[in-house]
Parts: sequence; structure tokens; C-alpha cells
Amino acid sequence: MEDLFKGSIDRFCEIAIRLSEAKRVLDVGSGQGLLLSFLAELCHECHALDVKDQPSIHLDTYGKGITFQLCNVEADAIPYPDESFDAVVCCQVLEHFSHSHLPAVQEMKRVLVPGGVLEIDVPNVASFRNRSRLLRGKHITYDYADHYLHATPILYKGMSYYPLRHNREFTKGELELLLHSSGFKKYEVSFLKSRRYREGIQRVRSVGTAIKDLIPSFRKSLIAFAYK
Repeated sequence: MEDLFKGSIDRFCEIAIRLSEAKRVLDVGSGQGLLLSFLAELCHECHALDVKDQPSIHLDTYGKGITFQLCNVEADAIPYPDESFDAVVCCQVLEHFSHSHLPAVQEMKRVLVPGGVLEIDVPNVASFRNRSRLLRGKHITYDYADHYLHATPILYKGMSYYPLRHNREFTKGELELLLHSSGFKKYEVSFLKSRRYREGIQRVRSVGTAIKDLIPSFRKSLIAFAYK
């Protein structure tokens, strides 16, 4: 958890700033609940969704009143009425989808209040890391044998799902197209910095990351904010 937080500081700070006025927040694909734990400390009312087959932690264990529900947003409607949230966040989740991202993002839009904000961040397929791997004859995604060749799907409502791997990474234009197709008229997509919090001698390793970040399209992730 500590390692995950150190690698997510830029993302979490950007989200906290953008969501500063949002009272009720829903995290779609909450995982271990690290982001919501952070937002709860900032006095947001937090709610979480994740799929049954993911190793999620029940967020009430944090003692912060975070409500957790099981939901496969690829197949199920989000279990809240229209206009329930001031903000919805979906961090590093869409790349794990096995099918179209459109219905789920439309659902996220549905539960936003007018003027509410949707945050999405996904891996940047054109990152320096991916370009470097391809030039060295390596693939950008997970281990082929374990996650593709011998992968066993999760069956749900008559469909197959592979949530434990990256099924698609994104270009900036693709993420913009997804938001536009979902009915958002106002949105912005940018390249998220890749800095990692390091201490002592390990800080030397951040120099390379800082150099790569000088070229936005080389950064690891894309981040989007869309407004209903």
C-alpha cells in the first residue's frame, strides 16, 4: 500500500484539487481503497464499487465510513439513482475492461449531478516505457503465457471477462473520443506526470523520470476531467 501511494502522489494530488468542492464521491474500481481513504481524510463522503472477483478490501475496515458495494460496471448498472454524486473517479481501471468502455462511462455520467465531474486516468499507450519496449522487441502488456495464452476468463452473465490484465491502453485521442461519445460536452485530457516519491539516495532515480516528463506524450498515464 505504501509503495502504491508513493507512485500515485501526482495523481492523487491532482484529483484532490479538482474535487475540492465535491461533497459526495464515487470510486468505480476502488481496488484496495487507497484513493478513497485519502479523500475521506479530506472530509469527502466516499462510496466505492469493485467487481466480485477482484481482491478488494471492504472499505469499512478503514473506519472512515466508506460505503462499498460489489458491481461489475461492464455488465451492471451502477447501483445508485440518477444525479447521486458530485464526482466520480475511475483510476487505472478502463484498461482492464474486456468489452466496450462506453456503457460504463455513460453510467458514470448518469449518476453525476449537473455540473459534476468525472475523473478518468488510464495508461498512455505511447509512453516512453512502451516505445522503448517495442524497440527492444518486447511487448507493452502483461506476460503472454500467464495472462493471455493460459488465462482463464471470469464468466458473468453469459460473457467472458479478463480483469487481471491490460486489455487495451489508450491514446489521448481515444480517451477524448470515449468522453465525447459518452455525451460529455466539456472535458480535458492531458498527460499525467510520472514522478514517484523517493527518499535518500533513491531520489537520484527520479532524475530520469523528470527528463522523460519534459515530453508530455512520453508520460505513463493520461488523465481526464469531464463535466456534466
